[in-house]
Amino acid sequence: MKKIITCLLLSMLILPTFAENNVMFGNKINSMTIYGAQSTGSGTLLKLIQPGLWDFNPQTFVMAQYSQPIKFFRLDSRLNLNVGQNFAYNSSRGLSFFGIGISIDTALLQYDDWYMGIGIGPFMRDNMDYWVESRLVFEEKFFIGKNINENWNIELFTVHFSNGNFTNKNEGFNFAGIGFGYKF
Repeated sequence: MKKIITCLLLSMLILPTFAENNVMFGNKINSMTIYGAQSTGSGTLLKLIQPGLWDFNPQTFVMAQYSQPIKFFRLDSRLNLNVGQNFAYNSSRGLSFFGIGISIDTALLQYDDWYMGIGIGPFMRDNMDYWVESRLVFEEKFFIGKNINENWNIELFTVHFSNGNFTNKNEGFNFAGIGFGYKF
């Protein structure tokens, strides 16, 4: 398992090729984004795109993301370093966690200053909890973004954290929220 994670991390560091006018960056080469989200409950990956399945729970997720532009199969993408904290307000459930991860987000559709895409990447968490039994989880993300001007963008997103059924307990975490990004 450690070899797979090491190979994945190395390939993500080797992949970047800076592109001109990436839809998520314009002519900039760095981005800092702050995300805030509300829990939409535990459960499957389908909760990313089916709001009818959302079950709001007393949890708030906050994440800071540093990004650089890359091309991924000729699509505008970004390589991300993420630091996130989940605050669960019902401490008896033991659902709070701190995590660090890397991910790739790819814009699948773009029109003018709008873009829509998906992202994926591994995260390491500080504890095991009631919903997911492992410290290693994978982030899957769906997002819709808009460049407000040359330096600022805004994104609506949903994100799912789970361990891919590596353990018996894997209910997953789901969140929906908004992000504000600054490009420089």
